[in-house]
Amino acid sequence: MNKSRIDVLIIGAGASGAAVAWSLADTRMRIVCMDQGEWMSPEAYPSTGQDWEARGLSDFSYSPNQRRRETDYPINDADTPIAIANFNGIGGSTVLYAGHYPRLHPSDFRVKSLDGVADDWPISYETLAPYYAVNDRMTGVSGLAGDPAYPRKQVAMGPLPLGKSGTALAKGFNELGWHWWPSDSAIATDTYDGRSACINLGACASGCAQGAKASADITYLAHARRNRVEVWPRCRVREITTNRSGMATGVTYFDADGIECYQSAEVVILACNGIGTPRLLLNSKSTAHPDGLGNSSGLIGKNFMCHPYAAIYGVFDEPLDTYKGPHNNIWSHQFYESDPSRGFVRGFIYESIRGYGPLGTGLIGTALSRIRWGMSHHDDYRKLFNHTTFLQSICEDLPDETNRITLDDELTDSNGIPAPKVFYRISKNSQRMIDFSIDRAYEVFRAAGATEIFSRNPVAEGGWHLLGTARMGSDPKASVVNEWGRSHDVKNLFIVDGSIFVTSGGVNPTCTIQALALYIADNIKMRLANLFD
Repeated sequence: MNKSRIDVLIIGAGASGAAVAWSLADTRMRIVCMDQGEWMSPEAYPSTGQDWEARGLSDFSYSPNQRRRETDYPINDADTPIAIANFNGIGGSTVLYAGHYPRLHPSDFRVKSLDGVADDWPISYETLAPYYAVNDRMTGVSGLAGDPAYPRKQVAMGPLPLGKSGTALAKGFNELGWHWWPSDSAIATDTYDGRSACINLGACASGCAQGAKASADITYLAHARRNRVEVWPRCRVREITTNRSGMATGVTYFDADGIECYQSAEVVILACNGIGTPRLLLNSKSTAHPDGLGNSSGLIGKNFMCHPYAAIYGVFDEPLDTYKGPHNNIWSHQFYESDPSRGFVRGFIYESIRGYGPLGTGLIGTALSRIRWGMSHHDDYRKLFNHTTFLQSICEDLPDETNRITLDDELTDSNGIPAPKVFYRISKNSQRMIDFSIDRAYEVFRAAGATEIFSRNPVAEGGWHLLGTARMGSDPKASVVNEWGRSHDVKNLFIVDGSIFVTSGGVNPTCTIQALALYIADNIKMRLANLFD
């Protein structure tokens, strides 16, 4: 590890950090991508063993508070109904995501103009469209062109098979005359860019040992490293340092042995997600930045959005394929755009989830009182196992300054760095949306022929999407970064992760996070001559 001065230091080697590293590599600057996690070995993923479901609740849990890996940091999420999910390793949370890969809609960038709530983004869908296209090619997105709920786009590969569960759900949508379409997925259905096609292991959300799922370590970072980008694992950043004029000078971090180190850099790029980024900025106080680095607006950590989910289950007489194949197969954007008659603004998508394996069926069935103890226990289980599929509604979360990330006064990670603390409440608008989505899903399942339907809301472990805590905008008093990702206060500090979202949309954000990272990287390259002006 050569610790001499570097040009660009990227903190975080997940979805956005990997994408910006790849894009900037063609400048021939010295670029280092630093992450507190380690390189992941596909051989160690749960999908290589029969205990894959059990490990998804332990060392590969969504929650760092359950995983307790050496590379994790704890999160105080006691004051939120939705627990926080992330993963600390090279590739970030894309190691565990299911690969569902929708784009934001054009309307998502104009929420204030269209619906009179929240704020408009300082950029448009059309601004990001070419970067969405590049990202789809780099990631290798499978899907089907022609979706009437979407702007026109190309796809790299054909869609994932609908399977028995997807076919059953599609029947329900067809009976009602509602939109559905094969999902865009970051999962290869054919050999692509050196990756093998999906072989239906079914454990997408605990690491893809096949390499079919496009995690950032095997897509962007693989290419970036071939173009001289350095990746430094096990480097936990404590703070971003600044000089007397308030410019970023580098970072103080702890290495794998717990030794405190310093690394200088000309440019610092944050890619630590909507919780890790405000945590680091709030911890980087100085005389020039007494309230946290780049926090003259007072908005760092505020406007936290995380997409409240509802899950609606349908039980069918015929056997399905609930644990055989990728989690997602179809989506519906029927209720995505605002309709005042529904009693709420904005909307949501449904994403199909094939179902659970043997252990998951038992746990969810017991938790929802569908599997009883006693003489009927085995019959209850047989009724659910491989006969239950479900829809998840991903509901738009509007920004609210009271939903926020702060630093915990007592809880720290193993290096003594203050842990993030979450305060979050589901808004009345979001709750009305959730209730509406459950009622409509019941209609879908009834139309599809389900014999039993039940639901839960919110999905308590569903804090997968961490957005809005360092928002983008043209007004320094109302935002943290400008319209191309540069800090209003610190001219050599950029943020490229989900924290810069102005609104959340009603879809999974990874595709947009990576498109934004590519867009910001392009702006950096175009402005190299006067980047700090």
